[in-house]
Amino acid sequence: MRLTQYFLPVLKETPAEAQIASHRLMLRAGMIRQASAGIYSWLPLGYKVLRRIETIVHEEQQRAGHIPMLMPTIQSADLWRESGRYDDYGEEMLRLRDRHDRELLYGPTNEELITEIFRTGVASYKELPLTLYHIQWKFRDEIRPRFGVMRGREFLMKDGYNFDLTKDDALHAYNRHMVSYIRTYERMGLKAIPMRADSGPIGGDNTHEFLVLAPTGESGVYYDRAVTDLTLGERAIDYGDREAVAAICTDWTTPYARTDETHDPVLFAALPEARRVEGRGIEVGQIFYFGTKYSEPLKALVSTEEGERVPVHMGSHGIGVSRLVGAIIEASHDDRGIVWPEGVAPFRVGLVNLRQGDGATDAACASLYGELRAAGLDPLYDDRDERAGAKFATMDLIGLPWRITVGPRGLAAGKVELTARRSGETEEMSPAEAVARCTEIYRGH
Repeated sequence: MRLTQYFLPVLKETPAEAQIASHRLMLRAGMIRQASAGIYSWLPLGYKVLRRIETIVHEEQQRAGHIPMLMPTIQSADLWRESGRYDDYGEEMLRLRDRHDRELLYGPTNEELITEIFRTGVASYKELPLTLYHIQWKFRDEIRPRFGVMRGREFLMKDGYNFDLTKDDALHAYNRHMVSYIRTYERMGLKAIPMRADSGPIGGDNTHEFLVLAPTGESGVYYDRAVTDLTLGERAIDYGDREAVAAICTDWTTPYARTDETHDPVLFAALPEARRVEGRGIEVGQIFYFGTKYSEPLKALVSTEEGERVPVHMGSHGIGVSRLVGAIIEASHDDRGIVWPEGVAPFRVGLVNLRQGDGATDAACASLYGELRAAGLDPLYDDRDERAGAKFATMDLIGLPWRITVGPRGLAAGKVELTARRSGETEEMSPAEAVARCTEIYRGH
């Protein structure tokens, strides 16, 4: 994309309402604009990041054997009354009536609706196990929406639901989700720690939150430093191998890691002092096993091999897709702007022309731009008639991981500059070498 043909309304000044880094930088980088309290329009740059994250979530969910679908944002109040949650959920739920005076709600989650879909579509144990998920907008009427997309009222969320015949089967689904989430966050360049958590209004006994460490996190966290050394990397995972999947979960959940809601000071104090860490964390996902909490009242039953009708065991699994954009920025920025990890960067490479209007420089940039696009590197070409400093400032603000700078002096020697946003290190090389290097960097992303 050429910047002269793109919509990137960057701001020089920080808006007064922005209190944390992600909110400031998303506004300044032209990623979002507030439509009303806690509700945002996603402008082109922000929308590209949102879609990068959504794609990774889809890929890892389907790799784990989960099936995508799409449910509506508006749900019937009758279903929620059937489960007993309509009155329990509180004022965060947006309730409304249609022209026929039917009671509806803007869904904050989808346990009831997915259970209704299941009970009318599945009758036998032979159709299990089954895990369905979707990525859909949700609404929760926060009393004080703040911090931009980190605590908004409208948000994009992946929520998945497993249906299994037995508790053991459902706990395998729980473990499968934990491993798929660990891999999902790693691909986004995040260290997200699964922590024992409180189930809240969702219910259930087994639940873990995934938290990204950041000073602005809403939760106090206590953890064993050893958990931050764990990584899946390129490890091949057979999601059908229960023992292998459970072993990975054991590796990640054995070290002490809890939120302030479930913190046990005695257990924490038993750790070696050098490994005890207290901090703040941003919740970016949560997984639950809640057994028959919804299937019993909603009569989601299947026939067993013996012909008995039994309620299925269920769990739900969420990832805050839009919240992740803010969380990544909180975890990865500096005083000049955002520093995107390669996996979620809106554009893979920034291309800067230092002498717009110079024939040789324009020609070299046009050639590089074409080669980068042909290599699938989705470059953003700053072809504006602006000073070099302004161009560099824009690239630093929007945080593209790699920048290729083309100027008359370097071209005379057959060289361009390749700069890493995270380290600031710059290396001179030929244009062909710069394309090859970027292609290698992004191999597998």
